[in-house]
Amino acid sequence: MPSIQIKEVPDRVHATLRRRAAMAGQSLQEYLLSRLIAEADRPTLEEVFERVGHRTGGSVSFDAAAGAVRSDRDRR
Repeated sequence: MPSIQIKEVPDRVHATLRRRAAMAGQSLQEYLLSRLIAEADRPTLEEVFERVGHRTGGSVSFDAAAGAVRSDRDRR
C-alpha cells in the first residue's frame, strides 16, 4: 500500500491534529488516514458534473429544471 509524507507542517496545525486524534481515540496516523479516506470518498463538484454529463434519458434541460426548482421555492 502506498505511503504519503507531508513535510513542513506548521506546529499549530500539527498540535491541532494531534489533539483531534486524541479526542477521537486514534493515533495521529489513524486520524489522518480516516480524514484522507473521507476526503477521497466525497466527489468534487467537477467530478459530479462529469458524471452527470454522461447520463442519458432525461428530457428536461438544466435551465428548465433549475427554473422549476426556483419557481417551487418562490411559492413557499
